[in-house]
Amino acid sequence: MKTPSNIPSRTRARLLAAVASVAIAGSIGLGAAVTGTAPVLAEAVRVEAPQAPGFANVVEKVSPAVVSVRVKSRIEPASDDGAQMFGGDGLENLPRDHPLYRFFREFRGDRNDQDRKAPRFGRRDRDHDRRVTSQGSGFFISEDGYLVTNNHVVENGTAFTVVTDDGKELDAKLVGADPRTDLAVLKVDGDQKFTYVAFADDATVRVGDWVVAVGNPFGLGGTVTAGIVSARGRDIGAGPYDDFIQIDAAVNRGNSGGPAFNLNGEVVGINTAIFSPSGGNVGIAFAIPASTAQEVVNDLMKDGTVSRGWLGVEIQPVTQDIADSIGLEGTKGALVSNAQDDGPGKKAGIKAGDVITSVDGKEVTSPKELARLIGAMQPGKAIDVVLWRGGKSETLSLTLGELPGGDKQASASQPGPVEPGTLEDMGLTVTRAEDGKGLVVTDVDPGSDAADRGIQAGDVITSINSMEVNGTQDVEKALAEASKAGRKAVLFQITRDSNNRFVALPLAQG
Repeated sequence: MKTPSNIPSRTRARLLAAVASVAIAGSIGLGAAVTGTAPVLAEAVRVEAPQAPGFANVVEKVSPAVVSVRVKSRIEPASDDGAQMFGGDGLENLPRDHPLYRFFREFRGDRNDQDRKAPRFGRRDRDHDRRVTSQGSGFFISEDGYLVTNNHVVENGTAFTVVTDDGKELDAKLVGADPRTDLAVLKVDGDQKFTYVAFADDATVRVGDWVVAVGNPFGLGGTVTAGIVSARGRDIGAGPYDDFIQIDAAVNRGNSGGPAFNLNGEVVGINTAIFSPSGGNVGIAFAIPASTAQEVVNDLMKDGTVSRGWLGVEIQPVTQDIADSIGLEGTKGALVSNAQDDGPGKKAGIKAGDVITSVDGKEVTSPKELARLIGAMQPGKAIDVVLWRGGKSETLSLTLGELPGGDKQASASQPGPVEPGTLEDMGLTVTRAEDGKGLVVTDVDPGSDAADRGIQAGDVITSINSMEVNGTQDVEKALAEASKAGRKAVLFQITRDSNNRFVALPLAQG
């Protein structure tokens, strides 16, 4: 482009600059129009942080082994008269918009119009009794179809159906159940091979370890929750072998019988109970330890029942007062409150007042521990029992019996008032028993140590520091010997309602 020669040089320079800028702008606009390139935008915020390990890999592997257990049970009507109030033509004659129609229908168990065509509650025909279906959880422990659940899930069941993770429904039969540990084993028949899981070594489980609970809460189907081990060795009063693992994973109704896994996909516990003031999950659940479950399950698969060793003694904890009264260091052990007449313990020489400190080389830390140790042994097993008696240790050898089905209790005589006496320093007023065996407590000072420790009028004192007492002079002798031996307390053996227990009272009060 040429500029006229007569334009001043300064003006000509400005003109050339303007033309150049227009050319540049035009080329930029033309380029955008031709190529269609969008404007570049800023990227969204993204934080590159280390990711915590999840549970998906564990769940993917173990879920096929976890099942839902459906249990049908039959409810026999108590009588025709009471049941017919809510069945028969009376309900059908009510208008459907009547306020009582829905109440009676739901009371009877009908939930829809199809239910009304079912057999009526209250008919005596065996095939027409009401059937109830409940649900729980379980898991396969072998590829040929053995599975574990809770006893309370299958209790009183007449038919069992297992629903697998992929929705298949399979009939199952009950192999065996153990109410004492709340465990049961079912067997699914079939040619297919099932995905199964193994029990963990729960001795390595620590408070704070991750656990994953898989089950069927509220009948929703396979559900996974996660948490940590909150505590070990919980005793919730469910039975003589309580030794639960406490976890905080969400466990609800229907999770019963389901497994709690570690991160290796091994079963560390079987979800059995929850603490729930409201009826729902509050983060406190209890699982049967894998070690307990494995022993019981093996017995059930083999024989359908569980055989347990039996020592034949009634026991109670050793308190510090009791330990002081018998010269025992520490409070470990189980105090024998009664040795049953036909039990192997009494035959071997164990008697009330002994403290069992070791069984078969294993330390006994508490009555619960003794019950678990003996229960885990087979009947007929020869063992050594170490006990504390008379201020020293003794060892007895015996052969365990088999735990009987019913509880056996020792009998006691009912005493009557003869020859009143008093033990005012102990806070007790006593009288001799009619049969001359023991002293009957007739009154207890409300402010005394005896009252604080639960002694009541009507209790029978049968011994003090393992010495039989049949009169106040026997008490005085026993107290004098305890004082001479430097004891801080004396041990009273008390009988109440045919049960024995021991109470330690400070010697200073005597």
